[in-house]
Amino acid sequence: MTPHWLKQTDVGIELSIYCQPGAKVSKIVGTHDGHLKISLQQPAMDNRANEALLQWLSKQLRIPQRQIHLISGQASKVKRIELWAPISKEHVLESLKP
Repeated sequence: MTPHWLKQTDVGIELSIYCQPGAKVSKIVGTHDGHLKISLQQPAMDNRANEALLQWLSKQLRIPQRQIHLISGQASKVKRIELWAPISKEHVLESLKP
């Protein structure tokens, strides 16, 4: 069964993420209100947490950062990310396991 935070779209895969900036380490914590919860080391200042999130996802999913787009949630803890890469839902689930 596909989790609520992962959705196939016409152009790729959409992720719903709850971001917790200012943590000791960047990692997947679990889920929070139907979103994938990720803790990030970077603080939520000057867009640093958003940039860190995109870089971290690029590394975890092994896709170029230019194929990862922040759709909404620029100034919120809840973010919608779209992956514009030839990647399967199964690969995303395996790569983003807590």
